[in-house]
Amino acid sequence: MREVIKKAGPFTMRPHRNRFRALVFSILGQQISGKAAASIRARLVEHLKPEQISPQTIARLSPATLRSLGVSPQKSGYLIDLAERVGSGEVPLNRMSRMPDDEVIEMLTQVKGIGVWTAQMFLIFSLGRPDVFPHDDLGVRSAIRNLYELDDLPTKEISHQIAAQWRPYATVASWYCWRSLEFKKSED
Repeated sequence: MREVIKKAGPFTMRPHRNRFRALVFSILGQQISGKAAASIRARLVEHLKPEQISPQTIARLSPATLRSLGVSPQKSGYLIDLAERVGSGEVPLNRMSRMPDDEVIEMLTQVKGIGVWTAQMFLIFSLGRPDVFPHDDLGVRSAIRNLYELDDLPTKEISHQIAAQWRPYATVASWYCWRSLEFKKSED
Protein backbone atom coordinates (compact mmCIF):
# COMPACT_ATOMS: atom_id res chain seq x y z
CA MET A 1 0.00 0.00 0.00
CA ARG A 2 2.93 2.34 0.70
CA GLU A 3 3.93 2.31 -2.98
CA VAL A 4 0.37 3.10 -4.09
CA ILE A 5 0.23 6.07 -1.72
CA LYS A 6 3.55 7.37 -3.05
CA LYS A 7 2.36 7.02 -6.63
CA ALA A 8 -1.15 8.43 -6.08
CA GLY A 9 -0.16 11.26 -3.79
CA PRO A 10 -2.41 12.77 -1.15
CA PHE A 11 -5.97 11.60 -0.63
CA THR A 12 -8.08 14.13 -2.54
CA MET A 13 -11.63 12.82 -2.57
CA ARG A 14 -14.33 15.45 -1.97
CA PRO A 15 -17.93 14.52 -1.10
CA HIS A 16 -20.73 15.06 -3.61
CA ARG A 17 -22.97 17.73 -2.12
CA ASN A 18 -26.19 16.86 -3.99
CA ARG A 19 -27.08 13.67 -2.16
CA PHE A 20 -30.26 12.92 -4.07
CA ARG A 21 -28.52 13.27 -7.43
CA ALA A 22 -25.71 11.01 -6.21
CA LEU A 23 -28.23 8.27 -5.40
CA VAL A 24 -30.01 8.74 -8.75
CA PHE A 25 -26.67 8.45 -10.56
CA SER A 26 -25.76 5.35 -8.51
CA ILE A 27 -29.01 3.65 -9.48
CA LEU A 28 -28.59 4.61 -13.12
CA GLY A 29 -25.06 3.18 -13.15
CA GLN A 30 -25.91 -0.23 -11.73
CA GLN A 31 -24.96 -3.20 -13.90
CA ILE A 32 -24.12 -1.20 -17.04
CA SER A 33 -20.90 0.21 -18.42
CA GLY A 34 -19.64 3.58 -17.25
CA LYS A 35 -20.05 4.95 -20.77
CA ALA A 36 -23.70 3.84 -21.00
CA ALA A 37 -24.43 5.23 -17.53
CA ALA A 38 -22.86 8.58 -18.43
CA SER A 39 -24.99 8.77 -21.56
CA ILE A 40 -28.22 8.10 -19.64
CA ARG A 41 -27.27 10.59 -16.91
CA ALA A 42 -26.57 13.25 -19.56
CA ARG A 43 -29.95 12.64 -21.26
CA LEU A 44 -31.75 12.89 -17.91
CA VAL A 45 -29.99 16.14 -16.98
CA GLU A 46 -30.69 17.59 -20.43
CA HIS A 47 -34.37 16.55 -20.28
CA LEU A 48 -34.87 18.28 -16.93
CA LYS A 49 -33.19 21.57 -17.87
CA PRO A 50 -33.47 24.26 -16.65
CA GLU A 51 -34.46 22.36 -13.51
CA GLN A 52 -32.07 20.13 -11.56
CA ILE A 53 -32.41 16.50 -10.52
CA SER A 54 -34.53 16.53 -7.36
CA PRO A 55 -37.20 14.36 -5.75
CA GLN A 56 -39.84 16.63 -7.26
CA THR A 57 -38.49 16.60 -10.81
CA ILE A 58 -37.96 12.83 -10.82
CA ALA A 59 -41.41 12.16 -9.30
CA ARG A 60 -43.01 14.12 -12.18
CA LEU A 61 -41.44 11.85 -14.81
CA SER A 62 -43.51 8.96 -16.09
CA PRO A 63 -42.01 5.52 -16.58
CA ALA A 64 -42.47 6.05 -20.36
CA THR A 65 -40.48 9.31 -20.24
CA LEU A 66 -37.73 7.65 -18.22
CA ARG A 67 -37.70 4.78 -20.72
CA SER A 68 -37.32 7.25 -23.60
CA LEU A 69 -34.19 8.54 -21.84
CA GLY A 70 -32.72 5.03 -21.72
CA VAL A 71 -33.72 4.09 -18.17
CA SER A 72 -34.86 0.48 -17.85
CA PRO A 73 -38.37 -0.20 -16.52
CA GLN A 74 -36.89 -1.68 -13.35
CA LYS A 75 -34.63 1.31 -12.68
CA SER A 76 -37.52 3.68 -13.45
CA GLY A 77 -39.38 2.07 -10.56
CA TYR A 78 -36.32 2.45 -8.34
CA LEU A 79 -35.98 6.16 -9.18
CA ILE A 80 -39.66 6.83 -8.55
CA ASP A 81 -39.51 4.94 -5.23
CA LEU A 82 -36.44 6.95 -4.21
CA ALA A 83 -38.10 10.25 -5.18
CA GLU A 84 -41.27 9.40 -3.25
CA ARG A 85 -39.42 8.29 -0.10
CA VAL A 86 -37.10 11.32 -0.08
CA GLY A 87 -39.94 13.70 -1.00
CA SER A 88 -42.13 12.40 1.84
CA GLY A 89 -39.31 12.66 4.38
CA GLU A 90 -39.23 8.90 4.95
CA VAL A 91 -35.60 8.97 3.77
CA PRO A 92 -34.24 12.24 5.23
CA LEU A 93 -31.09 12.80 3.18
CA ASN A 94 -30.46 16.16 4.86
CA ARG A 95 -30.24 14.51 8.31
CA MET A 96 -28.08 11.54 7.37
CA SER A 97 -24.81 13.30 8.12
CA ARG A 98 -25.76 13.08 11.81
CA MET A 99 -26.71 9.39 11.67
CA PRO A 100 -24.37 6.43 12.33
CA ASP A 101 -23.25 4.45 9.27
CA ASP A 102 -25.36 1.40 10.10
CA GLU A 103 -28.52 3.52 10.39
CA VAL A 104 -27.83 5.19 7.04
CA ILE A 105 -27.36 1.79 5.42
CA GLU A 106 -30.52 0.42 7.03
CA MET A 107 -32.57 3.41 5.89
CA LEU A 108 -31.22 3.52 2.33
CA THR A 109 -31.61 -0.21 1.74
CA GLN A 110 -35.36 0.19 2.28
CA VAL A 111 -35.44 1.99 -1.07
CA LYS A 112 -35.98 -0.31 -4.04
CA GLY A 113 -32.77 -0.73 -6.00
CA ILE A 114 -30.42 0.37 -3.20
CA GLY A 115 -28.41 -2.38 -1.60
CA VAL A 116 -25.58 -2.36 0.92
CA TRP A 117 -22.92 -1.56 -1.72
CA THR A 118 -24.82 1.49 -3.01
CA ALA A 119 -25.41 2.65 0.58
CA GLN A 120 -21.69 2.27 1.31
CA MET A 121 -20.82 4.29 -1.80
CA PHE A 122 -23.22 6.97 -0.51
CA LEU A 123 -21.44 6.97 2.87
CA ILE A 124 -18.09 7.36 1.12
CA PHE A 125 -18.85 9.71 -1.76
CA SER A 126 -21.75 11.80 -0.39
CA LEU A 127 -21.25 11.86 3.36
CA GLY A 128 -17.45 11.65 3.30
CA ARG A 129 -17.31 9.03 6.04
CA PRO A 130 -13.68 8.09 6.81
CA ASP A 131 -14.06 4.47 7.87
CA VAL A 132 -16.23 2.62 5.36
CA PHE A 133 -14.92 -0.65 3.96
CA PRO A 134 -16.94 -1.80 0.91
CA HIS A 135 -15.93 -5.46 1.12
CA ASP A 136 -18.18 -6.49 -1.77
CA ASP A 137 -16.70 -3.94 -4.17
CA LEU A 138 -15.00 -5.82 -7.00
CA GLY A 139 -12.42 -3.07 -7.48
CA VAL A 140 -11.38 -3.12 -3.84
CA ARG A 141 -11.23 -6.92 -3.80
CA SER A 142 -9.19 -6.96 -7.03
CA ALA A 143 -6.79 -4.39 -5.63
CA ILE A 144 -6.37 -6.39 -2.42
CA ARG A 145 -5.62 -9.49 -4.50
CA ASN A 146 -2.99 -7.56 -6.49
CA LEU A 147 -1.44 -5.59 -3.63
CA TYR A 148 -1.24 -8.53 -1.23
CA GLU A 149 -0.26 -10.99 -3.99
CA LEU A 150 -3.16 -13.38 -3.39
CA ASP A 151 -3.96 -16.13 -5.89
CA ASP A 152 -7.69 -15.38 -5.96
CA LEU A 153 -10.07 -12.61 -5.03
CA PRO A 154 -10.21 -12.44 -1.23
CA THR A 155 -13.26 -13.73 0.59
CA LYS A 156 -15.24 -11.38 2.80
CA GLU A 157 -13.41 -12.76 5.85
CA ILE A 158 -9.94 -12.29 4.36
CA SER A 159 -10.86 -8.82 3.08
CA HIS A 160 -11.96 -7.80 6.57
CA GLN A 161 -8.80 -9.23 8.12
CA ILE A 162 -6.67 -7.15 5.76
CA ALA A 163 -8.85 -4.05 6.18
CA ALA A 164 -8.63 -4.25 9.99
CA GLN A 165 -5.20 -2.59 9.78
CA TRP A 166 -6.72 0.29 7.79
CA ARG A 167 -9.13 1.28 10.57
CA PRO A 168 -10.23 3.99 11.32
CA TYR A 169 -9.50 5.12 7.74
CA ALA A 170 -10.86 2.26 5.63
CA THR A 171 -12.41 4.77 3.18
CA VAL A 172 -9.01 6.27 2.49
CA ALA A 173 -7.44 2.83 2.00
CA SER A 174 -10.32 1.83 -0.32
CA TRP A 175 -9.73 4.99 -2.37
CA TYR A 176 -6.06 4.01 -2.72
CA CYS A 177 -7.15 0.50 -3.74
CA TRP A 178 -9.23 1.99 -6.57
CA ARG A 179 -6.32 4.22 -7.59
CA SER A 180 -3.98 1.21 -7.67
CA LEU A 181 -6.16 -0.34 -10.37
CA GLU A 182 -5.73 2.79 -12.51
CA PHE A 183 -1.96 2.42 -12.22
CA LYS A 184 -2.13 -1.26 -13.11
CA LYS A 185 -4.12 -0.45 -16.28
CA SER A 186 -1.57 2.13 -17.38
CA GLU A 187 1.25 -0.38 -16.81
CA ASP A 188 -0.44 -3.12 -18.88
